[in-house]
Amino acid sequence: MVAKKGLYANIAAKKARIAAGSKEKMRKVGSKGAPTAASFKKAAKTAKPAKPVAKKAGGIIKKGFHRMPDGRIMKDSAHKAGPKRSK
Repeated sequence: MVAKKGLYANIAAKKARIAAGSKEKMRKVGSKGAPTAASFKKAAKTAKPAKPVAKKAGGIIKKGFHRMPDGRIMKDSAHKAGPKRSK
Protein backbone atom coordinates (compact mmCIF):
# COMPACT_ATOMS: atom_id res chain seq x y z
CA MET A 1 0.00 0.00 0.00
CA VAL A 2 1.35 3.42 -0.95
CA ALA A 3 1.32 6.11 1.75
CA LYS A 4 -0.77 9.20 1.10
CA LYS A 5 0.85 12.53 0.48
CA GLY A 6 0.79 14.83 3.48
CA LEU A 7 -1.15 18.01 4.14
CA TYR A 8 1.70 20.32 3.12
CA ALA A 9 2.31 18.33 -0.10
CA ASN A 10 -1.36 18.73 -1.01
CA ILE A 11 -1.28 22.47 -0.29
CA ALA A 12 1.90 22.90 -2.36
CA ALA A 13 0.38 20.91 -5.24
CA LYS A 14 -2.75 23.06 -5.23
CA LYS A 15 -0.71 26.28 -5.16
CA ALA A 16 1.28 24.98 -8.13
CA ARG A 17 -1.93 24.21 -10.06
CA ILE A 18 -3.26 27.70 -9.29
CA ALA A 19 0.02 29.29 -10.41
CA ALA A 20 -0.16 27.24 -13.62
CA GLY A 21 -3.50 28.86 -14.43
CA SER A 22 -6.20 26.54 -13.10
CA LYS A 23 -9.35 28.32 -11.96
CA GLU A 24 -9.15 26.77 -8.47
CA LYS A 25 -9.01 28.87 -5.32
CA MET A 26 -7.66 28.12 -1.87
CA ARG A 27 -10.42 27.55 0.69
CA LYS A 28 -10.95 30.20 3.35
CA VAL A 29 -10.07 29.41 6.96
CA GLY A 30 -13.03 27.73 8.67
CA SER A 31 -14.88 26.86 5.48
CA LYS A 32 -16.09 23.31 4.79
CA GLY A 33 -13.26 21.13 3.52
CA ALA A 34 -10.48 23.48 4.60
CA PRO A 35 -7.81 22.07 6.92
CA THR A 36 -8.40 22.80 10.58
CA ALA A 37 -5.90 23.86 13.22
CA ALA A 38 -5.95 20.24 14.46
CA SER A 39 -4.97 19.06 10.97
CA PHE A 40 -1.91 21.32 11.00
CA LYS A 41 -0.92 20.13 14.50
CA LYS A 42 -1.22 16.50 13.40
CA ALA A 43 0.84 17.19 10.26
CA ALA A 44 3.54 18.90 12.34
CA LYS A 45 3.97 15.73 14.43
CA THR A 46 4.76 13.62 11.36
CA ALA A 47 6.89 16.22 9.57
CA LYS A 48 10.39 15.20 8.53
CA PRO A 49 13.21 17.25 10.05
CA ALA A 50 14.71 19.88 7.76
CA LYS A 51 17.90 18.90 5.97
CA PRO A 52 20.89 20.65 7.52
CA VAL A 53 22.74 23.21 5.43
CA ALA A 54 26.32 22.24 4.67
CA LYS A 55 28.58 23.73 7.33
CA LYS A 56 32.18 23.51 8.27
CA ALA A 57 33.45 23.38 11.88
CA GLY A 58 30.94 25.27 14.03
CA GLY A 59 29.33 27.03 11.08
CA ILE A 60 32.55 28.87 10.26
CA ILE A 61 33.70 28.54 6.69
CA LYS A 62 37.40 27.84 6.34
CA LYS A 63 39.68 30.28 4.54
CA GLY A 64 39.61 29.76 0.77
CA PHE A 65 35.95 28.71 0.70
CA HIS A 66 32.67 30.61 0.31
CA ARG A 67 28.96 29.84 0.64
CA MET A 68 26.81 29.80 -2.50
CA PRO A 69 23.28 31.32 -2.33
CA ASP A 70 21.75 27.80 -2.24
CA GLY A 71 23.80 26.87 0.85
CA ARG A 72 26.58 24.84 -0.77
CA ILE A 73 30.18 25.51 0.23
CA MET A 74 32.61 25.86 -2.67
CA LYS A 75 36.32 26.42 -2.98
CA ASP A 76 37.11 30.00 -4.03
CA SER A 77 39.02 28.86 -7.09
CA ALA A 78 36.29 26.41 -8.21
CA HIS A 79 34.35 28.82 -10.41
CA LYS A 80 36.18 32.15 -10.25
CA ALA A 81 39.22 31.07 -12.23
CA GLY A 82 38.66 31.64 -15.92
CA PRO A 83 40.79 30.61 -18.89
CA LYS A 84 44.37 31.85 -18.71
CA ARG A 85 45.12 34.73 -21.02
CA SER A 86 48.42 35.28 -22.73
CA LYS A 87 49.86 38.80 -22.64
